[in-house]
Amino acid sequence: MKRQISIVAGILIILGGFFGSRMIIDSKKDEKPPVQKNVTTVFTQKVKGSNIGVSVIENGRLIAKRKADLYAEVQGVMESSKKAFKAGIKYSEGETLVNIRSNDAYVSLLAQKSVLQNLVTSILPDLRLDYPEAYKKWNAYVSNFDISAPIAKLPETTSEKEKYFITGKNIYTTYYNTKNLEILQGKYKIRAPYSGVLTETLVNPGTVIRPGQKLGEFIDPSLYELEVAVSQSVLPSLSIGKKVKVNNPNVNNQNWTGQVSRINGKVDATTQTVQVYIDVSGKELKEGVYLEAEISGEEIQDAVEIDRKLLVEGDKIYAIQNNQLYLIPVVIVHKTNKSVIVNNLKDGTEILSRIVPGAFEGMEVKVYSEN
Repeated sequence: MKRQISIVAGILIILGGFFGSRMIIDSKKDEKPPVQKNVTTVFTQKVKGSNIGVSVIENGRLIAKRKADLYAEVQGVMESSKKAFKAGIKYSEGETLVNIRSNDAYVSLLAQKSVLQNLVTSILPDLRLDYPEAYKKWNAYVSNFDISAPIAKLPETTSEKEKYFITGKNIYTTYYNTKNLEILQGKYKIRAPYSGVLTETLVNPGTVIRPGQKLGEFIDPSLYELEVAVSQSVLPSLSIGKKVKVNNPNVNNQNWTGQVSRINGKVDATTQTVQVYIDVSGKELKEGVYLEAEISGEEIQDAVEIDRKLLVEGDKIYAIQNNQLYLIPVVIVHKTNKSVIVNNLKDGTEILSRIVPGAFEGMEVKVYSEN
C-alpha cells in the first residue's frame, strides 16, 4: 500500500514540475511592439512662374585681332638691331624688327639707277632738236636725279611722238626694273606694322635667312577677339555691337565687357553651332587663354528655374500630394551648368527643393515646417 502511494506521489510531482516550468516560460515571453512607420521629412517649394532671362555661357580661346606672321622675302644674314629679336620684346610702329644684310643688293640697285640716269641723259640732245617742248622737263629730271634717294616718277609725255620715242629708247623698261630693285631693297628691313609685342621668334642674329622662311610672330596686345560656338537658338538674340560679359573661369572676380564684332554665316555641320567673335580688351588678357562668354538671350515667359540635381530620368521631378511623392514630366527650355528652366509647371504645385535619398513614387513624406 505504501509502495503504491509513493508511486502516485512521484508521478504527481513530475507532472506538476512539467506544467509549472511551462507556465514560467510562457510568462517570460515579451510582447512584440507595434511596427512604426519611418516617414522622411522633406524640403519643398511652391511653383511661382515668372519671366526669366536666359543666359548662355560658352568657352572660347582668345586670339589677337591684329597678328602678323613674319616671313622673309629676301636672302641674307640677319644682323643685330637696337632691340633684341626675342619673344616678349615690345616695338613701336615703324621700328625695325629684323635687319637683313643687303650690301650686294644695294650695290646692284645703285648700278641700275646709274643705268637709268645715263639712259635718260643720252636722249637729251635728240629731245633738244626734235622735241624742244619736252626737253625742259627731261633735262630737269636728270638735273634732280639723286642716285642715293628713291627714284622719282618719270615725266609724263605730252604727245604720241614723244611717247614712242621714249619707249623706243627702252627708258620705261629700265625705270620699272630699277623700281623693282628699289622695292626689293626695302624688304631687307622688316618693320613693325603697328605697336605690339613679339610672341614667337625663330631666328637669331647671324642666321642665314632664306626667302619664304618664317621668322616669328608679332601681335597687337591692345585688342583681342574671343571665338565661341553658340547654338542656333541663341542667334536671334545676337547682333553686331551687342555687349557681352567675359569671365576668366580660373580667376575669381576677373571679368571684362566685350562686344560682338562678327557672326559667321555658316553653321558647323558637325556641332550645329555658329561661330561668334567678340572683341575684348584689357591689361590682364593674353593670347591663347580660354575665357567664358556670358551671352544674354530672350526672356522665357511663365518659367521656373530648378536645380539640375532634382531631375529624375532627365525630364521628371518629384512633386508632393497628400504627403506622398509622385513624378511629373517637365518641359526643359534651357539648361545651364547648375540648373534648368522649365515652363510647364502650374503655379502652386509643391515640388521638392532638395534631394531626398532613396526617393520613389508613392513614398510617404512629411513636409518640413519651421513651426
